[in-house]
Amino acid sequence: MEALRTGGKILLEYFDKPVKTHHKESQSNIVTEADMKSDSMIVSFIADRFPEHNIISEESGFNNKMSRYTWVIDPLDGTSNFAASIPWFGVLISLFEGNIPVLGGAFLPSFNVLYFAERGKGSLRNGKTLILDANKDLKNSLIAFSVDYTEDEAFLNKGISIYKHIIKNARNIRSTNSLIDFICVAEGKFGGCINLYTRIWDISALELIISEAGGVMLDIVGNEIKYSIDNDIINRNFSVISGSKKIVESLIRFSGGL
Repeated sequence: MEALRTGGKILLEYFDKPVKTHHKESQSNIVTEADMKSDSMIVSFIADRFPEHNIISEESGFNNKMSRYTWVIDPLDGTSNFAASIPWFGVLISLFEGNIPVLGGAFLPSFNVLYFAERGKGSLRNGKTLILDANKDLKNSLIAFSVDYTEDEAFLNKGISIYKHIIKNARNIRSTNSLIDFICVAEGKFGGCINLYTRIWDISALELIISEAGGVMLDIVGNEIKYSIDNDIINRNFSVISGSKKIVESLIRFSGGL
């Protein structure tokens, strides 16, 4: 929790001010000085306390010390929102034991709200228990949908067809393309969330927060998400659906061919 707040404090120092952005893999993927500063502070914070543990960070890669434990860090999730002075951003940290996330946290610095989950012990929002509404159905729910730039036309077209299906069958669509969408699922504000482009640092903490609140996060065809802590993990894409079991099953029936 202290590491989350440390990173969030750094982000607020840069927020709503002119920032230089640099593209990474595509026009949808940018980085700012705030990302790098938050990353440096969090990595140092954790490495000082657990020097024998592995660390995976979006901005500094995989420091593999062959430990049983691995910290996974997104120092600024929602960079495009942040760069546009929109407060839909935050910090994500998870801790893995082997290939299983056992701790997960998210901090929204603009709202001073911290989410925390421990496997088997539930999810908390600023210390109060989160319980997802399992009874919502698709037609009465807002659904978040996000997709980034891709040159894979077939994949993009399938994504657009999923979008159309949601419009026809849900109350409406909302999207921040950030941790906010998944947090709104955990809080019961959104019935579900589909994101076709995520990495381990985008979802591992949020999967635990959602599942410990009573929801699920699965891959796009309905399988459990399988993480493998190795040198290839930082490049692996995860297409995911999250929400109540009822809503996720209804979405997977349509999107399972992706």
